[in-house]
Amino acid sequence: MSKADIVVGIQWGDEGKGKVVDKLCENYDFVCRSAGGHNAGHTIWVDGVRYALHLIPSGVLHSQCVNIIGNGVVVSPEALICEMAQFEDLKGRLYISNKAHLNLAHHSLIDIAKEKLKGINAIGTTGKGIGPAYADKIDRVGHRMFELLDPVRLCENLFKDFENNKTLFNLLEIQIPEKEELLKDIKRYSEILSPFITDTTRMLYNALDNDKRVLIEGAQGSMLDIDHGTYPYVTSSNTVSSGALTGLGLNPKQAGNIIGIVKAYTTRVGNGAFPTEDKTEDGEKIARIGKEIGVSTGRKRRCGWFDAVAVQYTARLNGLDSLSLMKLDVLDGFKSVKICKAYEYEGQEIDYVPVDLENVKPIYEEMPGWDKVFGIRDFDLLPQNAKNFIKRLEELCGVKVKYISTSPERDDTIIL
Repeated sequence: MSKADIVVGIQWGDEGKGKVVDKLCENYDFVCRSAGGHNAGHTIWVDGVRYALHLIPSGVLHSQCVNIIGNGVVVSPEALICEMAQFEDLKGRLYISNKAHLNLAHHSLIDIAKEKLKGINAIGTTGKGIGPAYADKIDRVGHRMFELLDPVRLCENLFKDFENNKTLFNLLEIQIPEKEELLKDIKRYSEILSPFITDTTRMLYNALDNDKRVLIEGAQGSMLDIDHGTYPYVTSSNTVSSGALTGLGLNPKQAGNIIGIVKAYTTRVGNGAFPTEDKTEDGEKIARIGKEIGVSTGRKRRCGWFDAVAVQYTARLNGLDSLSLMKLDVLDGFKSVKICKAYEYEGQEIDYVPVDLENVKPIYEEMPGWDKVFGIRDFDLLPQNAKNFIKRLEELCGVKVKYISTSPERDDTIIL
């Protein structure tokens, strides 16, 4: 019996998981999403063409791959249908768990309204309804994908929900949709998506039993994990490797290699602690060269230096076997680069992530920069200072680097 390998982001998301998964997909039969929703944004460049994926796994760009959206994902039918339209025929190549929860239009309205009420204390969500959809799931009032198979019944049940929550909707100034319009939308969702809805957990059991190669594509980053991230400025799901198994119905014994994805620097979207954020010209330069704009939100990402303390923490959380270092080329031309090797916390130097991360100051180690790594595909051809930087990251994080990305293009990747 084969095992499922896992690709997981180990910073604050946007690490470049899409490119890594796309590169790895050549050797896999199944590629799966296990958590999050269309707040995820995975960008892949192939022959100069940019693909932005949000719900569909990155294996969609490989004809031999079966793509699975697992039970741990909250699915916006509208967003998924729009995304599916990029591809000619997905029948037999895309499946959606019948247990995945629905993320509908009213979830997004609740999300936006609640963020607005919080004012300066807003979390900085994508406003796509992810949190409210997960909240309904945990509150045991959510609706799952299989319910789309009976549109009339689902519509009736939704209107019962609206009636039960009328006080909240009025408080948030949210207009309840017209019943006929909602039923029309649900019927459209059902017509398009019904052929793709199935028991994906059983499908994966059969795949692993028959020695098929399975890859799980994580969403967001480990520092945004609902339990282990910088709460409350986190996402609404478990983004670590153990959560990936839960989000597909797999058990710990079915986990294979776990690959952690990191940028050569650090970014974050939205509010919350970010010890190595650089608000000087260097941070602006990283953002400009790295084109650090959110795929899902269009918002500018906050940028800063590599945080080895946070990465060592998330490496342990995930049980990493290797690292994939992304966007090394973005640091081309810097006279020096910084790595946060420790924190100053309550007057002492520490090498761990405290629960109140917003109260730490980074302690940096500065290293000489390099001229150019862009497009290099052979480790031996990298500048010596870039090699030294990689070696130091390995020492501080306690994990070996296996993949190095030197441009957005699929093939500009060094494999060690």
